[in-house]
Amino acid sequence: MDLTFSEEQDELRKVVRSFLTRHATEADVRRLAADPSGYDPVAWRRMATEIGLQGLAVPEKYGGSGFGYVDLGVVFEETGRALLCAPYFATVALAAETLLRCDDERARGDLLPRIASGETVATLALTEESGRWDEAAIRLTAHDEAGGWRLTGVKTYVLDGHLADLLLVAARTPSGVSLFAVESGAPGLARTPLPTLDQTRKQARVEFTNTPARLLGPEGAAWAALERTLAAASVLLAAEQVGGAVAALDAAVEYAKIREQYGRPIGSFQGIKHKCADMLVEIESARSAAYGGLWALDAGDEAETAISAALAQAFCSEAFTKVAGDNIQVHGGIGFTWEHPAHLYLKRAKSSEVLLGTPSYHRELLAARLGI
Repeated sequence: MDLTFSEEQDELRKVVRSFLTRHATEADVRRLAADPSGYDPVAWRRMATEIGLQGLAVPEKYGGSGFGYVDLGVVFEETGRALLCAPYFATVALAAETLLRCDDERARGDLLPRIASGETVATLALTEESGRWDEAAIRLTAHDEAGGWRLTGVKTYVLDGHLADLLLVAARTPSGVSLFAVESGAPGLARTPLPTLDQTRKQARVEFTNTPARLLGPEGAAWAALERTLAAASVLLAAEQVGGAVAALDAAVEYAKIREQYGRPIGSFQGIKHKCADMLVEIESARSAAYGGLWALDAGDEAETAISAALAQAFCSEAFTKVAGDNIQVHGGIGFTWEHPAHLYLKRAKSSEVLLGTPSYHRELLAARLGI
Protein backbone atom coordinates (compact mmCIF):
# COMPACT_ATOMS: atom_id res chain seq x y z
CA MET A 1 0.00 0.00 0.00
CA ASP A 2 1.40 3.40 -1.06
CA LEU A 3 -0.10 6.26 0.97
CA THR A 4 2.02 8.97 -0.63
CA PHE A 5 0.68 11.30 -3.30
CA SER A 6 2.13 11.79 -6.76
CA GLU A 7 3.19 15.19 -8.10
CA GLU A 8 0.02 15.24 -10.20
CA GLN A 9 -2.14 14.62 -7.13
CA ASP A 10 -0.35 17.33 -5.17
CA GLU A 11 -1.00 19.70 -8.07
CA LEU A 12 -4.64 18.64 -8.16
CA ARG A 13 -4.92 19.54 -4.49
CA LYS A 14 -3.43 22.98 -5.14
CA VAL A 15 -5.81 23.64 -8.04
CA VAL A 16 -8.89 22.55 -6.07
CA ARG A 17 -7.85 24.51 -2.97
CA SER A 18 -7.24 27.61 -5.06
CA PHE A 19 -10.68 27.30 -6.65
CA LEU A 20 -12.40 26.78 -3.30
CA THR A 21 -10.48 29.66 -1.72
CA ARG A 22 -12.15 31.90 -4.29
CA HIS A 23 -15.58 30.29 -4.52
CA ALA A 24 -16.20 28.70 -1.11
CA THR A 25 -15.26 31.41 1.35
CA GLU A 26 -16.86 31.62 4.78
CA ALA A 27 -19.15 34.34 3.38
CA ASP A 28 -20.16 32.00 0.53
CA VAL A 29 -20.83 29.15 2.97
CA ARG A 30 -23.04 31.32 5.17
CA ARG A 31 -24.90 32.79 2.18
CA LEU A 32 -25.59 29.43 0.56
CA ALA A 33 -26.49 27.76 3.85
CA ALA A 34 -29.29 30.33 4.16
CA ASP A 35 -30.33 29.91 0.51
CA PRO A 36 -33.12 27.34 -0.09
CA SER A 37 -31.26 25.90 -3.10
CA GLY A 38 -28.07 25.50 -1.08
CA TYR A 39 -25.62 26.04 -3.92
CA ASP A 40 -24.39 28.50 -6.55
CA PRO A 41 -25.23 27.29 -10.10
CA VAL A 42 -22.52 29.50 -11.62
CA ALA A 43 -19.80 28.07 -9.35
CA TRP A 44 -21.19 24.57 -10.03
CA ARG A 45 -20.76 25.02 -13.79
CA ARG A 46 -17.27 26.40 -13.28
CA MET A 47 -16.37 23.35 -11.19
CA ALA A 48 -17.25 21.23 -14.22
CA THR A 49 -15.89 23.36 -17.05
CA GLU A 50 -12.73 24.82 -15.49
CA ILE A 51 -11.39 21.94 -13.40
CA GLY A 52 -13.68 19.02 -14.29
CA LEU A 53 -14.54 17.98 -10.75
CA GLN A 54 -17.91 16.37 -11.51
CA GLY A 55 -16.37 14.07 -14.10
CA LEU A 56 -13.00 13.51 -12.46
CA ALA A 57 -13.47 9.78 -11.81
CA VAL A 58 -15.96 9.17 -14.64
CA PRO A 59 -14.38 7.13 -17.46
CA GLU A 60 -13.44 9.08 -20.57
CA LYS A 61 -15.93 7.20 -22.77
CA TYR A 62 -18.71 8.75 -20.67
CA GLY A 63 -17.34 12.28 -20.89
CA GLY A 64 -15.16 12.23 -17.77
CA SER A 65 -11.43 12.35 -17.09
CA GLY A 66 -10.95 8.76 -15.91
CA PHE A 67 -8.98 9.55 -12.74
CA GLY A 68 -8.87 7.17 -9.77
CA TYR A 69 -10.35 7.15 -6.29
CA VAL A 70 -7.22 8.50 -4.61
CA ASP A 71 -7.52 11.55 -6.88
CA LEU A 72 -11.19 11.85 -6.01
CA GLY A 73 -10.31 11.52 -2.33
CA VAL A 74 -7.98 14.51 -2.65
CA VAL A 75 -10.91 16.54 -3.99
CA PHE A 76 -13.27 15.46 -1.20
CA GLU A 77 -10.65 16.25 1.42
CA GLU A 78 -10.49 19.79 0.06
CA THR A 79 -14.27 20.21 -0.22
CA GLY A 80 -14.54 19.09 3.41
CA ARG A 81 -11.88 21.55 4.45
CA ALA A 82 -13.81 24.39 2.78
CA LEU A 83 -17.31 23.19 3.82
CA LEU A 84 -18.31 23.39 0.15
CA CYS A 85 -22.02 24.12 -0.24
CA ALA A 86 -22.89 22.26 -3.43
CA PRO A 87 -24.57 18.98 -4.44
CA TYR A 88 -21.13 17.47 -5.07
CA PHE A 89 -21.31 14.52 -2.68
CA ALA A 90 -24.81 13.57 -3.82
CA THR A 91 -23.95 13.86 -7.51
CA VAL A 92 -20.46 12.33 -7.54
CA ALA A 93 -20.15 10.00 -4.54
CA LEU A 94 -23.71 8.67 -4.67
CA ALA A 95 -25.36 9.09 -8.08
CA ALA A 96 -22.37 8.73 -10.42
CA GLU A 97 -21.03 5.83 -8.35
CA THR A 98 -24.39 4.08 -8.55
CA LEU A 99 -24.49 4.42 -12.34
CA LEU A 100 -20.93 3.15 -12.68
CA ARG A 101 -21.73 0.07 -10.60
CA CYS A 102 -25.17 -0.85 -11.95
CA ASP A 103 -25.41 -3.32 -14.83
CA ASP A 104 -26.81 -0.96 -17.47
CA GLU A 105 -24.40 0.25 -20.15
CA ARG A 106 -27.09 2.20 -21.99
CA ALA A 107 -27.98 4.16 -18.84
CA ARG A 108 -24.32 4.97 -18.23
CA GLY A 109 -24.01 6.29 -21.78
CA ASP A 110 -27.16 8.37 -21.42
CA LEU A 111 -26.73 9.80 -17.94
CA LEU A 112 -23.05 9.99 -16.98
CA PRO A 113 -22.04 12.55 -19.66
CA ARG A 114 -24.70 14.92 -18.30
CA ILE A 115 -23.27 14.53 -14.80
CA ALA A 116 -19.66 14.93 -15.92
CA SER A 117 -20.44 18.13 -17.82
CA GLY A 118 -22.15 19.73 -14.81
CA GLU A 119 -25.45 19.84 -16.67
CA THR A 120 -27.16 17.43 -14.27
CA VAL A 121 -27.40 17.52 -10.51
CA ALA A 122 -28.16 13.98 -9.37
CA THR A 123 -28.71 12.09 -6.15
CA LEU A 124 -29.50 8.67 -4.73
CA ALA A 125 -32.86 8.22 -2.99
CA LEU A 126 -32.41 5.18 -0.76
CA THR A 127 -33.31 5.90 2.86
CA GLU A 128 -36.87 5.91 4.15
CA GLU A 129 -38.50 6.70 7.49
CA SER A 130 -36.21 4.33 9.39
CA GLY A 131 -33.15 6.28 8.19
CA ARG A 132 -31.25 3.01 7.67
CA TRP A 133 -29.00 2.32 4.71
CA ASP A 134 -29.58 -1.46 4.50
CA GLU A 135 -31.55 -3.63 2.09
CA ALA A 136 -34.32 -4.54 4.51
CA ALA A 137 -35.23 -0.87 5.02
CA ILE A 138 -36.29 -0.38 1.38
CA ARG A 139 -40.10 -0.42 1.27
CA LEU A 140 -40.97 1.92 -1.60
CA THR A 141 -42.65 -0.19 -4.27
CA ALA A 142 -42.42 -0.33 -8.04
CA HIS A 143 -44.96 -2.00 -10.32
CA ASP A 144 -44.84 -2.64 -14.04
CA GLU A 145 -47.75 -1.29 -16.03
CA ALA A 146 -48.37 -1.40 -19.75
CA GLY A 147 -46.79 2.03 -20.11
CA GLY A 148 -43.72 1.19 -18.01
CA TRP A 149 -42.62 1.14 -14.39
CA ARG A 150 -44.33 3.25 -11.71
CA LEU A 151 -43.13 4.11 -8.19
CA THR A 152 -45.25 4.63 -5.09
CA GLY A 153 -43.94 5.52 -1.64
CA VAL A 154 -41.68 7.92 0.23
CA LYS A 155 -37.95 8.49 0.48
CA THR A 156 -36.54 10.83 3.09
CA TYR A 157 -33.21 12.34 4.16
CA VAL A 158 -32.39 12.51 0.43
CA LEU A 159 -29.29 14.63 -0.10
CA ASP A 160 -30.13 17.58 -2.37
CA GLY A 161 -33.35 15.81 -3.26
CA HIS A 162 -35.23 19.10 -3.50
CA LEU A 163 -33.16 20.33 -6.46
CA ALA A 164 -31.75 17.25 -8.19
CA ASP A 165 -32.46 16.98 -11.92
CA LEU A 166 -32.09 13.21 -11.69
CA LEU A 167 -33.03 10.88 -8.85
CA LEU A 168 -31.78 7.31 -8.73
CA VAL A 169 -34.34 5.47 -6.62
CA ALA A 170 -34.04 2.13 -4.86
CA ALA A 171 -37.42 0.39 -4.88
CA ARG A 172 -38.81 -3.05 -4.14
CA THR A 173 -40.29 -5.16 -6.94
CA PRO A 174 -41.55 -8.77 -6.85
CA SER A 175 -37.99 -9.85 -7.72
CA GLY A 176 -36.25 -7.82 -5.01
CA VAL A 177 -34.55 -4.44 -4.78
CA SER A 178 -34.34 -2.67 -8.12
CA LEU A 179 -32.92 0.65 -9.26
CA PHE A 180 -34.87 3.31 -11.15
CA ALA A 181 -34.15 6.70 -12.70
CA VAL A 182 -36.67 9.50 -12.22
CA GLU A 183 -36.36 12.89 -13.89
CA SER A 184 -37.22 16.00 -11.89
CA GLY A 185 -40.32 16.85 -13.94
CA ALA A 186 -41.95 13.44 -13.64
CA PRO A 187 -45.67 13.48 -12.76
CA GLY A 188 -46.52 12.35 -9.24
CA LEU A 189 -43.16 13.52 -7.84
CA ALA A 190 -43.33 15.81 -4.80
CA ARG A 191 -40.24 17.11 -3.00
CA THR A 192 -40.13 18.90 0.35
CA PRO A 193 -36.96 20.41 1.85
CA LEU A 194 -36.27 19.22 5.41
CA PRO A 195 -34.97 21.34 8.30
CA THR A 196 -31.44 20.19 9.12
CA LEU A 197 -28.89 20.81 11.86
CA ASP A 198 -26.23 21.25 9.18
CA GLN A 199 -27.58 23.94 6.87
CA THR A 200 -24.61 23.55 4.53
CA ARG A 201 -25.91 20.16 3.36
CA LYS A 202 -29.54 20.11 2.25
CA GLN A 203 -31.90 17.15 2.55
CA ALA A 204 -35.42 16.50 1.31
CA ARG A 205 -38.43 14.25 1.65
CA VAL A 206 -39.44 12.86 -1.73
CA GLU A 207 -42.89 11.39 -2.38
CA PHE A 208 -43.76 9.22 -5.38
CA THR A 209 -47.37 8.76 -6.42
CA ASN A 210 -47.63 6.40 -9.37
CA THR A 211 -44.53 8.17 -10.72
CA PRO A 212 -43.13 6.94 -14.06
CA ALA A 213 -39.57 5.64 -13.79
CA ARG A 214 -36.90 4.00 -15.91
CA LEU A 215 -35.58 0.64 -14.74
CA LEU A 216 -31.78 0.54 -14.56
CA GLY A 217 -30.21 -2.88 -14.91
CA PRO A 218 -31.99 -6.19 -14.32
CA GLU A 219 -35.06 -6.19 -12.10
CA GLY A 220 -34.35 -7.33 -8.54
CA ALA A 221 -30.56 -7.27 -8.91
CA ALA A 222 -29.71 -3.78 -7.68
CA TRP A 223 -28.67 -4.34 -4.08
CA ALA A 224 -25.20 -5.70 -4.84
CA ALA A 225 -24.41 -2.57 -6.87
CA LEU A 226 -25.92 -0.31 -4.21
CA GLU A 227 -23.87 -2.00 -1.50
CA ARG A 228 -20.67 -1.36 -3.46
CA THR A 229 -21.77 2.23 -4.04
CA LEU A 230 -22.31 2.79 -0.32
CA ALA A 231 -18.88 1.38 0.47
CA ALA A 232 -17.24 3.78 -2.00
CA ALA A 233 -19.32 6.70 -0.74
CA SER A 234 -18.35 5.87 2.85
CA VAL A 235 -14.66 6.11 1.97
CA LEU A 236 -15.16 9.40 0.10
CA LEU A 237 -17.14 10.79 3.03
CA ALA A 238 -14.29 9.76 5.33
CA ALA A 239 -11.88 11.77 3.16
CA GLU A 240 -14.23 14.75 3.40
CA GLN A 241 -14.37 14.35 7.18
CA VAL A 242 -10.58 14.36 7.38
CA GLY A 243 -10.51 17.65 5.46
CA GLY A 244 -13.04 19.21 7.82
CA ALA A 245 -11.12 18.02 10.87
CA VAL A 246 -7.86 19.46 9.52
CA ALA A 247 -9.54 22.84 9.04
CA ALA A 248 -10.84 22.71 12.63
CA LEU A 249 -7.38 21.87 13.99
CA ASP A 250 -5.76 24.64 11.93
CA ALA A 251 -8.26 27.12 13.36
CA ALA A 252 -7.62 25.94 16.92
CA VAL A 253 -3.84 26.17 16.57
CA GLU A 254 -3.98 29.62 14.98
CA TYR A 255 -6.25 30.91 17.75
CA ALA A 256 -4.02 29.39 20.43
CA LYS A 257 -1.11 31.38 19.01
CA ILE A 258 -2.81 34.79 19.08
CA ARG A 259 -5.21 34.61 22.06
CA GLU A 260 -3.48 35.75 25.24
CA GLN A 261 -4.31 35.23 28.87
CA TYR A 262 -2.14 36.32 31.82
CA GLY A 263 0.19 38.00 29.34
CA ARG A 264 1.02 34.91 27.27
CA PRO A 265 -0.55 33.00 24.34
CA ILE A 266 -2.96 30.30 25.50
CA GLY A 267 -1.08 27.86 23.29
CA SER A 268 1.76 27.97 25.82
CA PHE A 269 -0.45 26.38 28.49
CA GLN A 270 -0.11 22.64 28.91
CA GLY A 271 -3.87 21.97 28.75
CA ILE A 272 -4.19 23.64 25.33
CA LYS A 273 -1.00 22.00 24.05
CA HIS A 274 -2.29 18.55 25.00
CA LYS A 275 -5.71 19.17 23.51
CA CYS A 276 -4.23 20.24 20.17
CA ALA A 277 -1.85 17.26 20.23
CA ASP A 278 -4.78 14.92 20.86
CA MET A 279 -6.65 16.50 17.94
CA LEU A 280 -3.66 15.86 15.69
CA VAL A 281 -3.47 12.20 16.75
CA GLU A 282 -7.18 11.77 15.96
CA ILE A 283 -6.71 13.33 12.53
CA GLU A 284 -3.65 11.28 11.59
CA SER A 285 -5.41 8.07 12.58
CA ALA A 286 -8.51 9.12 10.61
CA ARG A 287 -6.36 10.05 7.63
CA SER A 288 -4.78 6.58 7.60
CA ALA A 289 -8.22 4.94 7.69
CA ALA A 290 -9.55 7.11 4.86
CA TYR A 291 -6.46 6.73 2.68
CA GLY A 292 -6.49 2.97 3.21
CA GLY A 293 -10.04 2.89 1.89
CA LEU A 294 -9.11 4.96 -1.17
CA TRP A 295 -6.21 2.61 -1.90
CA ALA A 296 -8.52 -0.41 -1.68
CA LEU A 297 -10.98 1.23 -4.07
CA ASP A 298 -8.26 1.92 -6.62
CA ALA A 299 -6.92 -1.62 -6.22
CA GLY A 300 -10.37 -2.97 -7.10
CA ASP A 301 -10.39 -5.31 -4.11
CA GLU A 302 -14.08 -5.47 -3.19
CA ALA A 303 -13.60 -7.49 -0.01
CA GLU A 304 -10.89 -5.17 1.28
CA THR A 305 -12.94 -2.12 0.23
CA ALA A 306 -15.96 -3.33 2.18
CA ILE A 307 -13.85 -3.76 5.33
CA SER A 308 -11.92 -0.51 4.86
CA ALA A 309 -15.11 1.47 4.20
CA ALA A 310 -16.77 0.34 7.42
CA LEU A 311 -13.58 0.97 9.39
CA ALA A 312 -13.10 4.43 7.87
CA GLN A 313 -16.66 5.54 8.57
CA ALA A 314 -16.71 4.19 12.12
CA PHE A 315 -13.49 6.01 12.98
CA CYS A 316 -13.55 9.18 10.85
CA SER A 317 -17.09 10.12 11.86
CA GLU A 318 -16.21 10.16 15.55
CA ALA A 319 -12.80 11.75 14.95
CA PHE A 320 -14.29 14.70 13.05
CA THR A 321 -16.93 15.27 15.71
CA LYS A 322 -14.33 15.17 18.49
CA VAL A 323 -11.92 17.52 16.72
CA ALA A 324 -14.69 19.96 15.80
CA GLY A 325 -15.88 19.97 19.43
CA ASP A 326 -12.35 20.45 20.75
CA ASN A 327 -11.90 23.38 18.37
CA ILE A 328 -14.82 25.12 20.04
CA GLN A 329 -13.33 24.43 23.47
CA VAL A 330 -9.99 25.94 22.46
CA HIS A 331 -11.80 29.05 21.26
CA GLY A 332 -13.76 29.31 24.50
CA GLY A 333 -16.82 31.55 24.61
CA ILE A 334 -16.37 33.02 21.14
CA GLY A 335 -16.44 29.52 19.62
CA PHE A 336 -20.07 29.12 20.66
CA THR A 337 -21.26 32.26 18.89
CA TRP A 338 -23.13 32.39 15.59
CA GLU A 339 -20.56 34.82 14.21
CA HIS A 340 -17.67 32.36 14.55
CA PRO A 341 -17.21 29.57 11.94
CA ALA A 342 -16.34 26.88 14.51
CA HIS A 343 -20.00 25.87 14.89
CA LEU A 344 -20.28 25.31 11.13
CA TYR A 345 -17.69 22.53 11.33
CA LEU A 346 -19.32 20.95 14.37
CA LYS A 347 -22.69 20.88 12.60
CA ARG A 348 -21.14 19.35 9.48
CA ALA A 349 -19.38 16.79 11.68
CA LYS A 350 -22.60 15.81 13.45
CA SER A 351 -24.58 15.50 10.21
CA SER A 352 -21.81 13.51 8.52
CA GLU A 353 -21.66 11.18 11.52
CA VAL A 354 -25.10 9.79 10.60
CA LEU A 355 -25.17 10.51 6.88
CA LEU A 356 -24.42 6.95 5.70
CA GLY A 357 -25.18 5.24 8.98
CA THR A 358 -23.98 5.80 12.53
CA PRO A 359 -20.55 4.69 13.74
CA SER A 360 -22.19 1.81 15.62
CA TYR A 361 -23.90 0.70 12.40
CA HIS A 362 -20.55 0.66 10.60
CA ARG A 363 -19.01 -1.29 13.46
CA GLU A 364 -21.75 -3.88 12.96
CA LEU A 365 -20.88 -3.99 9.25
CA LEU A 366 -17.19 -4.31 10.06
CA ALA A 367 -17.79 -7.18 12.46
CA ALA A 368 -20.00 -8.98 9.94
CA ARG A 369 -17.47 -8.53 7.14
CA LEU A 370 -14.67 -9.83 9.36
CA GLY A 371 -16.82 -12.80 10.33
CA ILE A 372 -16.83 -11.88 14.01
